[in-house]
Amino acid sequence: MSTNGKTSRILQFMAPDERRQFGIETPFQRLAWQMQDILGDGGILKEVVHAGEGPPVPKHASVSIHFSGFIEYSDTPFETTSHLKYPRMMKLGRDVTLYGLELGLLTMKKGEFSRFLFMPKYAYGDLGCPPHIPPLAMVLYEVQVLDFLDSAQVDEFMDLSMDEQNNVSLTTFLNVLDTQRSFGNLCFNKKRYEDARERYKQAMTLLQNRELVDDEEKQRLEEMKLPFLLNLSLTYLKLEKAQKALCYGQKALDINPQNTKALFRCGQACLEMSDYVKAQDYLTLAQAKKPFDPDINTLLKKLALCYTDYLDKERDMCSKMFSGFKRTEN
Repeated sequence: MSTNGKTSRILQFMAPDERRQFGIETPFQRLAWQMQDILGDGGILKEVVHAGEGPPVPKHASVSIHFSGFIEYSDTPFETTSHLKYPRMMKLGRDVTLYGLELGLLTMKKGEFSRFLFMPKYAYGDLGCPPHIPPLAMVLYEVQVLDFLDSAQVDEFMDLSMDEQNNVSLTTFLNVLDTQRSFGNLCFNKKRYEDARERYKQAMTLLQNRELVDDEEKQRLEEMKLPFLLNLSLTYLKLEKAQKALCYGQKALDINPQNTKALFRCGQACLEMSDYVKAQDYLTLAQAKKPFDPDINTLLKKLALCYTDYLDKERDMCSKMFSGFKRTEN
């Protein structure tokens, strides 16, 4: 795609009509021959490099993508997310500002990698975007869809007043909570722990604000709280806030005192705070329920080593104190 010397710089800033006038077929024009016109007006051309799976990205989704944008005769992107290990989720219609890119994403599936050529009216228009993008520039985008979530229902729900939220059906409410948990899990798996925490806490606020209709609904919502509390406990451990992690682990135990994960989270938090006695209490209870669980047994071994090291240091400190007293008496 690249050329050398002054010619490439001159061509880069020549309008497409001028290139055609001189009979010059550009790299983008050659690439266009093997691409599909997805709108029928020639404004967005697409080439699927690696096919994805499942349904296409829905209209109101939040997407996580890698992308790089190029102008013609340049091998260096004018914008890219390639330096990001975990690019942030972007809401269609709000965070994706390039019109052509948003339309292109609606044709893509999870895991898909495609190239798009955007004509000026779907990219940066007649004026371009100085100093990087010249006027009337056709641009190439290489795009990979890492993941997406259909957030339309959540967005609509969050725009409602509290009274309106309480009037939606329990099924709709539970769907909103499931989507929030999926958002949180996606952020957590990408190590965006602050974002994950906010999603989980937002769901907990919705649960606490819900006006309960009957005992059956109360039971259903109590059951829904448990995974969010466990996720918050683990997230706070990742954020190195053990006291908060213990607090949410104990709230999970208030709902289900026999929950092994809650006991384990509390044990983890106590170990992080060097409260070895409480850590052993929680982990021993967890081990009694799952005696062959490798995570529980590994953490108990770590606890034993930490506690032994702590006792050795205590003995050493006491020994030094008493040896100092003896020297003073002499």
